[in-house]
Amino acid sequence: MPTTPTTVLIVGSGPTGLTLAIDLARRGVGVRIIDKSPQFPRSSRAKGPNQRSLEVLEDLGVVEEVLAAGCAPLPMRKYRGGLPIADADPFAASRPTPDAPYDRPWMIAQWRLEEILRTRLAEHGVRVELGAELVGLAEDDDTLTAALAGGTEIRARYVVGCDGGHSAVRKLLGIPFEGKTNEEQMMVCGDVEAEGPDRGIWHQWFDEDGAVMLCPIPGTPSGWWFQAGPETDAAGAPVPPSLESFRRLFAKHTGLPGELLSRATLLSTYRVNERMVDRYRVGRVLLAGDAAHVHSIAGGLGMNTGIQDAFNLGWKLARVAAGRAAPALLDTYEEERLPVAAQTLDITAERLRATLEAIKKPGGGLDSAMTPQTDGPGQGYRWSSLALLGDTARLRAGDRAPDAPCRDAATGAPRRLFETFAGPHFTLLGFGAGTAQALREAAAAHGDELRAYAVDGDAPHGLADQGDKARSAYGIGPDEDVLVLVRPDNHVGLIAPGGDRRAVGEYLRGAALERA
Repeated sequence: MPTTPTTVLIVGSGPTGLTLAIDLARRGVGVRIIDKSPQFPRSSRAKGPNQRSLEVLEDLGVVEEVLAAGCAPLPMRKYRGGLPIADADPFAASRPTPDAPYDRPWMIAQWRLEEILRTRLAEHGVRVELGAELVGLAEDDDTLTAALAGGTEIRARYVVGCDGGHSAVRKLLGIPFEGKTNEEQMMVCGDVEAEGPDRGIWHQWFDEDGAVMLCPIPGTPSGWWFQAGPETDAAGAPVPPSLESFRRLFAKHTGLPGELLSRATLLSTYRVNERMVDRYRVGRVLLAGDAAHVHSIAGGLGMNTGIQDAFNLGWKLARVAAGRAAPALLDTYEEERLPVAAQTLDITAERLRATLEAIKKPGGGLDSAMTPQTDGPGQGYRWSSLALLGDTARLRAGDRAPDAPCRDAATGAPRRLFETFAGPHFTLLGFGAGTAQALREAAAAHGDELRAYAVDGDAPHGLADQGDKARSAYGIGPDEDVLVLVRPDNHVGLIAPGGDRRAVGEYLRGAALERA
């Protein structure tokens, strides 16, 4: 029987679906999130959020819990012939900067990250509905009907498929998943219990005919991520992963007793898939995360790209669903994120190639997969129709909005720019006294959808720039008056002269952002 309609139905409760659900729920959007699994997974899977995803998690209010539950990336130790020959710490020289507070990714088991996100979602009154498998999707003029196995139906105005590489939503829409699967680039993976190896190290054993990698799982006394080249039988066929095969691979490549490994779970065979959709939206159905793109694990961009998909979509879907923006705003989700997915496939393919070449040589290892391109914070949308012309010495419209340390001009309390951005609103920064009138008019005209801050000014809210860090981060000179409008997903929408009192209103009443 049909249930009470909801505004948005999210299919899939991994990090992508949970990020989107939290973002919608905190904006007051009615949301339900379902998952076909009968219980929440306890597998580690992805190794954690990168720098940009940590910024997203801060905006959602969970980053402190994530940092406490995980650890910084560990030094990598490379072995040949069972002997250590090189150590590498890709982030040894990294330091937080005023404009980028997270200087490295963070390691945390995926089940723990999901647990933190589910707790946050529950604070908004929404809980994941387990054992709910989508089997059908029908649409009439203003409602979608999702049919579940067992006969239950859920009606919703919008449906978002966050249900992974085998997405039921994508298949029901008939959207092709173009690309390739490389059967030759294969590995076996699992979570194992192990005693003996140093838990302060990410161990990587390489030799001429294979590899074993063992990385400790934060928050567990003896849990490890296990990865290895596959074991083959006499005919050359891959042997299905098991504790016994893991032990044989471990003994073969490390020279250590296989019995050091115990209790293997999440046994899987991983093949490199490079696939993506050609569109993210069909009417009122959208795709995000692995449902829209899958690629090599090199660089750790899979989960992170999904989280960032969700953060891009959340504010747009909320505005359209509330009638505060035209449906055309949803087209900008595909416009902005489809090129990112294509670029991610290219980056991960190149990083995989570089890593496979590196490990053939003594001292090579997984650190070859990490470059500034895999960090995340630099990603922007300069090509977007939501990025109006405007630039400074350091920024262009469409770029990620930098952080900076400030103080509340009234109380003197520390206040970072990221704190002013956090939440469902646009943020207008006015640098210089010449922006005061534009700030006052924008704040009065746009109510709760916009918060305006004077940087080293007095209207309507003042922020004291600490050591000119904000002006430096935004590339604005000491005598310049500049307006910077920051979108709810913390990207720059508009850069305008400080005296341009019409620019913000014209932007928010633009073709995509106008009220329906």
